[in-house]
Amino acid sequence: MAEVNCSPRWLNTGRPDKFREECGIFGLYGPGLDVARLTYYGLFALQHRGQESAGIAVSTGGGIEVYKGMGLVAEVFNQTILKKLQGNLAIGHVRYSTTGASSLANAQPLVARVRQGMIAVAHNGNLTNAFYLRQKLSAEGSVFQTTTDSEVILNLLARNQKCSLSEALLKCIEEIRGAYSLVIMTEDQLIGVRDPFGVRPLCLGKLGEAWVLASESCALDAIGATFIRDLKPGEILIIDSQGIFSLYAPHPPRSAHCIFEFIYFARPDSIIDGENVYLVRRELGRNLARECRVEADLVIPVPDSGVAAAGGYAEVTGIPLVEGLIKNRYAGRTFIQPTQEMRDLGVRLKLNPIRPLLQGKRVIIIDDSLVRGTTSRRIVQMLRGAGVKEVHLLIASPPVFHPCYYGIDTSAYGELIASRFPVDKITAFVGADTLYYLSLKGMLTALREGMTSYCTACFTGVYPIPLAQPQEATKYRLAGQGNLQGIYS
Repeated sequence: MAEVNCSPRWLNTGRPDKFREECGIFGLYGPGLDVARLTYYGLFALQHRGQESAGIAVSTGGGIEVYKGMGLVAEVFNQTILKKLQGNLAIGHVRYSTTGASSLANAQPLVARVRQGMIAVAHNGNLTNAFYLRQKLSAEGSVFQTTTDSEVILNLLARNQKCSLSEALLKCIEEIRGAYSLVIMTEDQLIGVRDPFGVRPLCLGKLGEAWVLASESCALDAIGATFIRDLKPGEILIIDSQGIFSLYAPHPPRSAHCIFEFIYFARPDSIIDGENVYLVRRELGRNLARECRVEADLVIPVPDSGVAAAGGYAEVTGIPLVEGLIKNRYAGRTFIQPTQEMRDLGVRLKLNPIRPLLQGKRVIIIDDSLVRGTTSRRIVQMLRGAGVKEVHLLIASPPVFHPCYYGIDTSAYGELIASRFPVDKITAFVGADTLYYLSLKGMLTALREGMTSYCTACFTGVYPIPLAQPQEATKYRLAGQGNLQGIYS
């Protein structure tokens, strides 16, 4: 096979070699409870969804107090801060930025004073018409303090001050486009909103007489709450002293749940849209084994997101599953990697092979996805250095050809290795003997809802939610010839 001629820009990009999701959100209506502390625990359980900043806002009954900072949840909050955040309602947010810079100004929740009183908003997702709406609102006199698209939502709500908040939300949903889940807090209400396509997850739970909203059910488990259900696409769920009730915005005939929640983003113990994430990933591995059998001695997962799929693959093939790569649990996802040498060191700090187990063996490596390919290349090199005889890299999802516009950190076709090179050249680049991707059908049949309920745009290039303006897509097309079929419809 011919070696891929990768430019220094490709090899030295500081971007992570996995997709990153934008945020995790949490809300609690709990009169009489220590809502700030419970929200802290909920955010801690959602830490995998964002590690740049964290924040909690609490309704005191006479206003809203907010505290936020840069860093992990445990770095931002301590006992003293949590004791000062006293109230009956709280919302929280952990952030990884895909729209707007990584800065304290963009940390959430965002708080504003409107005619109806104070309001706080925490947002997960991305608006595809944010630039257009921001220009429109600015021309009408709105002032923006941040560079995040979440502030567009806050300004739209503030603009409709003559309406009730529920009416303002319905009008807001009519104007915004994209993928989003929201938790919104007034001085006496907690509100959850899910976009009409249901791309971003949001679920409802109960803790005694209290109500809880969270991006994933694992956050409910963390505080001892019971999972009730997922919010429906287009649902506005309002919680106050009278109980809970729902309004629904118009929504399309089909949903478009983000498939990458199941492949990589969500914690394996979460239930999203009726599916246990771990069981889906295990079935992805089974389907991978049904499509691709390789003669090998061992199956090795790339920890942690490849573990369930590797178990499914080993189950079907009968090849022994071993923990051949040991993960350092204290090398976090925020490890700073300013140079190529430091990035190589970062992989070695995070993963280390068990040499006596692997030496002279033919091994199958199972990973959840292959985005830029640089980490896979380093892992293969590491295994070769440990004396592995053959390395077969099997991916439990299809090739990622297209960027995401809906709140996932992929900014350009040029950063997606599958959009630049054919499989044989990618195989040569990563240094494997074999490279195989799970088929689109094999991925979708692992989910009970089947072929039509999920957004697969990063694989197919068919985008369920259009951009407001065609020029908004141009910044994504730095390299490669992507298929933007349907994006402007």
